Order: sequence, then C-alpha cells, then structure tokens
Amino acid sequence: MTETLERQVVAALKARSATLAAAESCTGGLVAKRLTDVPGASAVFLGGVVSYTNQVKNHVLGVPASLLEAYGAVSEPVARAMAMGVRVLTGSDLALSVTGVAGPDRDDRGHDVGTVYIALSKERETVVQLLHLSGDRAAIRAAAADGMFRLLLAHIR
Repeated sequence: MTETLERQVVAALKARSATLAAAESCTGGLVAKRLTDVPGASAVFLGGVVSYTNQVKNHVLGVPASLLEAYGAVSEPVARAMAMGVRVLTGSDLALSVTGVAGPDRDDRGHDVGTVYIALSKERETVVQLLHLSGDRAAIRAAAADGMFRLLLAHIR
C-alpha cells in the first residue's frame, strides 16, 4: 500500500524534528484537515490560517495591502508573503501557502479557473510554484493540496 502524501509529510517532518504551518485560501482548510487526519500529526503540524479574504491575508498574515492591490490575491508575491507570514505568526520551521482560483468562474483579475500559486517558506528561502490545474472545484482544491505536499517533500527529503 502506498502511503498518502500527508502521511509522507508527517513522517518526513518527524524525521527532521521540524514543524509546519499552513496559510490556505482556495483550499479552505483542506491541507490542515488532511494533515490532522494523520495520527501523530500534532507533533509536527502547529496549525494554520484560512485566509479566504484579502482582509485576513493583510490583517492576520501580514500580507502588505500594496501587494494585494498591485498583484491581486492570486499571485506569486502574495503566495510568498502568505507563507512567510504564517511561518512568522506560528513560529514554525516551515510553512506552506496556497492562493488560487478553484472555480466555477474566473477571478476579478481574469485568472482562469485552476490558476493556483503554492509556496513553501523556510528560514532562509521561500519557493513559489505556479500550477495550472483542471477539473471541478473539488478536484482543483485536492490537486492544489497534493501540490503543496509534493513541494514540501521535494525540499525536505
């Protein structure tokens, strides 16, 4: 039986005695749900923020309003700032973030459904990836979460 991505993440974090936090927009807490479904995840997953609005991105995660205005919520700079913000907020070693368009319609800036930015923040580096996902809303959200787990695994193995 193949281990789920979230089980692999928890095991990899435990092996390195590292902690993780997440800032989620379009996934609406799916990453946190999947991680907390893994027994023992509390040893490594500190928690997260569902920052579905720009106000929460700004006031809770510290994403500068100027970034949100200049680039919009679905952008590389905002994904980067979200990951950095939740890492600082929680004191975690690593942090993931996601912002994108899950559908059914484009966003107010014309980004296509399935446009998703994911980020991983570490102490000295933040990595951002642009994903072009397809499917319905649920499929896009699930694929975005999978992408986040794969990004983390690629950088800590």
